[in-house]
Amino acid sequence: MRCVIRSKESSSEKAIRAVSAALPVLAVAAVYYLAGGLGLIRGVYVQGAVVTPLWPPTGIALAALIYLGLRAWPGIALGSLCVIATLSDSVSLPTVVVVAGNTLAPVCSYLILRKAGFRRELDRLRDGVGLVFLGALGGMVISATVGTSMLVVDDNLPLSGFWPVWTAWWSGDAMGVLVVTPLLLVLRKVRMPRATDPWIEAIALAVASVAVSLLATRTSLAMIYLVFPLIIWAALRFQLAGSAPCALLVSVLAVVAGTQGVGPFEGHTSLHVMVNLAVFNGSVALTALLLAAVVTEQSDIRRRIQRACEELADVVDRLAPGRASGSWPPRPEDELDGL
Repeated sequence: MRCVIRSKESSSEKAIRAVSAALPVLAVAAVYYLAGGLGLIRGVYVQGAVVTPLWPPTGIALAALIYLGLRAWPGIALGSLCVIATLSDSVSLPTVVVVAGNTLAPVCSYLILRKAGFRRELDRLRDGVGLVFLGALGGMVISATVGTSMLVVDDNLPLSGFWPVWTAWWSGDAMGVLVVTPLLLVLRKVRMPRATDPWIEAIALAVASVAVSLLATRTSLAMIYLVFPLIIWAALRFQLAGSAPCALLVSVLAVVAGTQGVGPFEGHTSLHVMVNLAVFNGSVALTALLLAAVVTEQSDIRRRIQRACEELADVVDRLAPGRASGSWPPRPEDELDGL
């Protein structure tokens, strides 16, 4: 009887572990699929192929790998398969190859970043540079090359259209990483708001971001680069927590304006719109990510120096009472005594 009970308990534990392991994978697949549906809303045709100026699933895939590790790859593959299935009538060998490319690209980006010592806090300049050049611009070459090649092999794209479609595919995947991944990485730092938080400045930044972004992306005047002072403001005052949402807002509004052919994108071909959006969104993401990383790194260095000085002052005070009053930097109680 004891053996039977033990076997039942063991089976239940195995089932629970299996469900616990499957839930994150299914969650990644569901979020990937939903993000793919949103991305396809603003898809454009380049040489007869559907491409997107901003492909959020790549950013979600890389963030999932950074959080969960390699166990997230089945969810990425399943989500990619579901997205592609909505575009084609049947699942063929080229479809499977494209799914493999869409899965391999973020996996390779994750492995390269891990090898380079990437930290998901994005609190160092080297982390920002790594995410840009290794995670986005480098890793997404795989998905663009595999996907475009399969379009040519499957006779859905003439060979002359390879490079225009490849460029559009690569830029859309790279922008997904640059814009979406930092936002998902900063979500782990979300906390309950405090009364001491700079509410007025945050609200002013949010209102200004929406107003200026709408104006810059909807007017035919050359005012698109008015958004950069906002990005700098957000990065200097709120680091990545401010610059990442601001960059996402600007990029989404620019993509909407570009696919509608309004504002500074009016009268351009689809390929020109894709190139302009790639350059603009890339510049926005680079400014937001790298400047926020620099500010965060400098703030951390300053805090460590201040903490070390305070610890040194305490040591001096214990060894020679009264001598620490001349230490640098002066402690708050010393400044009050001087007043």
